[in-house]
Formats: sequence, structure tokens, C-alpha cells
Amino acid sequence: MSLHPHAGQLPTPDMLTDVPTLVSAYYTDFPSPAEASQRVSFGTSGHRGSSLDLSFNEEHIYAITQAVCDYRASHGIKGPLFLGGDSHALSLPAFRSALEVLVANDVHVFIAPDGEYTATPVISHAILSWNAGSAQADGIIITPSHNPPRDGGFKYNPPHGGPAETAVTRWIERRANEHLEASNRAVQITHYRAARHSSRVKVYDFTARYVDDLAEVLDMPAIAASGLTLGVDPLGGASLPLWEPIAQKYGLALKVVNKEVDPSFRFVPCDKDGKIRMDCSSPYAMSRLLSLRDSFDLAFACDPDADRHGIVTRDELMNPNHFLTAACWYLFRTRSQWSKGSGIGKTLVTSAMLDKVGEELQRSVVEVPVGFKWFVPYLQSGRCALGCEESAGASFLTRDGRPWSTDKDGPLLCLLAAEMMAREGKSPSAVYADLTQRHGAPCYQRLDAPADNRVRSLLKGLAAEQVDIRELAGEPVESVITRAPGNDAPIGGIKVMARSGWFAVRPSGTEPICKVYTESFGGEEHLRRLQKDAIEFLDRLLQRA
Repeated sequence: MSLHPHAGQLPTPDMLTDVPTLVSAYYTDFPSPAEASQRVSFGTSGHRGSSLDLSFNEEHIYAITQAVCDYRASHGIKGPLFLGGDSHALSLPAFRSALEVLVANDVHVFIAPDGEYTATPVISHAILSWNAGSAQADGIIITPSHNPPRDGGFKYNPPHGGPAETAVTRWIERRANEHLEASNRAVQITHYRAARHSSRVKVYDFTARYVDDLAEVLDMPAIAASGLTLGVDPLGGASLPLWEPIAQKYGLALKVVNKEVDPSFRFVPCDKDGKIRMDCSSPYAMSRLLSLRDSFDLAFACDPDADRHGIVTRDELMNPNHFLTAACWYLFRTRSQWSKGSGIGKTLVTSAMLDKVGEELQRSVVEVPVGFKWFVPYLQSGRCALGCEESAGASFLTRDGRPWSTDKDGPLLCLLAAEMMAREGKSPSAVYADLTQRHGAPCYQRLDAPADNRVRSLLKGLAAEQVDIRELAGEPVESVITRAPGNDAPIGGIKVMARSGWFAVRPSGTEPICKVYTESFGGEEHLRRLQKDAIEFLDRLLQRA
């Protein structure tokens, strides 16, 4: 893909989403369940869409929320539900619609004080904290994560606190579409004003609970004592309410460099394709924070629902794989109370550097399909003390080995970068550089290609024996997998490995694209040969279909 001329620059007025039209369409346009694109569809991170495409409208949220209530009733979940949302334009309307249905179904709902956005990890931590007393609380987060401003999203977290597993999302998806097909006649609704003032709705201080508990998972005194100057850009998202309370409680030299919140996200530079995308891993979306990196010892950012992290040292915006590798090495060396049997969780498209570091640390590596939901049972049981994925999402256990959040936690990883720098006396970039001296410096890249439903079905149904590739960039193929080694779950695609590199191909769970991941320990030219072999394999596969 060629670089858009506006990449890294602020959007022009004509590039901004027309928010009034977007919100109006949410309430006034009605989806047709006969159209596949207008049905409820849960990907790796919930249901996403746009009111302008008839894929995220009030009828969808009524149907999905009723389906969640049906699921709770059929599975005996009787505790409160924690409801939160981010700063996307469609999040507040969807939040209100969800509350109308929850209250009508006699669900006790905990919400943040009026006007306060709620980050995904804050909801996850609240669920786990509440359920430590054996209750059965769960949660809903209204967010499309880092997607463009025109999009909306809806995620359900069961009582384990993490993203709902596939069996749960399929149940909710099926029931929601049944409601849509029946014109939502079985959906119970209470008018918003009555719902908001219902005795079933309680205000919950998510920020205080999360901020107060941070000392259980991070060495906050070490960060404060270091005197490190920290800069943070919430990118107009739900981490904004957290940073100043964190700085005040723990005495950190932390400055929020951008406090703007606007549903058009006009203050976020355009991504490489010219779209506004609040992706804290993108050097283009992060160009404003990168321009300030000499003003701070360390800077960081989160996406709108704060489940992803972006780490900026004085040298660079760190590649997520690089930071997660450094974080893994640091954590397992400093968390002395963690069980010796606790391992490292990684998705199958996360860097093989984690395998090398795991071997150095003498820790097992559990490789699972893409999606943070796969880490939930491992974090709960302590089999994995850290779960991470290449798209800048991770969480880890408290210092005494308890689950902190079973969903991705952006602020946690940002503050871990500060702890690492405070205690190691060097930046996370330097820590990673040291690791490459011992294990090599891999080259990693993801390519995207359009993928229709035919392509997606083909990849999901692929068996290892159908793969005809014998060499990869001149080396013998050592293994081909279509199921994850850690839990034997289908990966929805294929991964091919040789001694010096690998590639993986899988359809996106949230976008109409096919993702091709490649990593080489043999340099840039070797990476290009890997990519060539991967694309040629994909072309042959599609020709046979």
C-alpha cells in the first residue's frame, strides 16, 4: 500500500466524520437481517460496525443487549453488570440503549459518574475485584477500540473478566440475530430517563479502584523515586480520567500532553492510509507524541478504550513485539513471588523472540490463536503470568501472582515501561537492544490484502496436509500448523515455519482483509523472500478454490 499524502498530518475538515449525521443514522436507520452485512457479527473483539453502513444501529444494540440478558438468565449469572464505554461518537448512544435494556431486564448495573469514559481494563479489573468475594459480576464495554471515528463496537466480558470466549459470543450472536429477525419484539426496554434513575443503577468509582490497586501489580514507589519525566497522550480516549489521579496518588512527574476529547478525533494525525485511526502502534497516528519525545524521559499513549499501549523512548516509538519482549524479560526477572511453573502466553503471530527469551528464562511458552480471550484461563490459573499479542495488547499477574485484569491493559504496560526504566537504569529500547545481542534482531512485518467471504472460509477450513510448500526462503519447512500448539484450538488460517523465519496467513476477525504475518532472523532480504513465498502460496491456494 502506498503512503497517503496526509499520513502523519492532522486531518483536514473535509476528512472528519459528520458526527450529527452519524448519530442520527444510529437512531433513524434500520438494519435488514436478511443482509449479511447488517446482521450482528462477533469477531475477535466483539461486534463492530457503523450506523452509516447499517451495521451498528440502535436495533443492533437492543438485540445484542437483550441477548446478553438472555445469556445471563440461562447461565445463572445474577451479580451486577459493569457497563462502560469510550469516546467514539456512537459509544454514548449505544451506552444509553444498552442501559435501557439492562434495567428493563432487572439487571443491576454499575456505571461511572456522568460524563466519565471507562477503559476496557478498568472494567476487567472491577469484575475480578468484585468476584473475589464469590459474586458473579460481568461487564459490557461499548467501544470499537482503535477503529476510525465512524465506527462503534460492543464487547461482552463474562464473570472471568476477559473477552467472551467463542462459544459465548456465538450464543449471543445467534440470539441477537433471532431478536433482529423478529423485529426486536421480545426485547424489553425502559425509557432512558427512567432507566438512568432506577434503583438498579449505581455509580461506581472505576478510577479510584483501579488507581488504588496499581501498587499490587507495579512498583510505583520505584517510578516515583526515579524522578523520570513521563508524557502521556490518551489520544482522546478512555484512559484520560486515569492519568492525573495516578500521578497525584503516587507522586509521579507525569504530564498529560493532550487533554482534548472530540468524537471526530480531529487532533489525531492520519494513519498511513489517510484514515483517522487511533492506533498507538502507528508512527503516523503517534507523530505528535513522537515530536515531543525529547521533552520526556519516556512517553506513552493508549487507544480509545485503553486496551493497547504505545511506548515512546527518546530513540523511537517501540515496535510492540520489541517492547513485549523486553517486558517479558524484565517481569520474569523481577517478580520473585510468581510461581516457577508460570509461563509466557503469546499469540501465534507474536514474535519468536519471546520463545528465545522464554528459553533463556527457562519458562514455558504457551502459543494460542489470535485474540486475548485465549489467555483468560491461563491468567486465571497462573499457568501464564503474562499474556501478550503483537498488536500491543498484554496483561500480567499482580506481584503476588493473582490475576490483575484478564483483558488487555494499556495503562498497565505503559507504567511497566516506566518501572523498567526506573529499576534498570536504561530505556526499554536499550533493554531490547541488549536482548538482540544475545538472540539476534528479527525483522517482522504484517501485510494486508482484501479478503471476501470466500477467502475467509477457505483459510478457516484449511488443513495442514493441503499445504504444498516444502521450502521457505530457501530453507526446508520444519512445520505447518493450522491449530495452536498451546491449546490445540483452530487458528483460522495457517502458519509455516523454517529455521530462520516463518509466515502466517489468517483473515481478520473485524475487517474484510487477509493478514499475512512474516518474521525473519536472517535480515531484510530474507524477510522479502519469506513474503514472496507467502504471497505465492496464497495465490496458488486461491487459484485452486
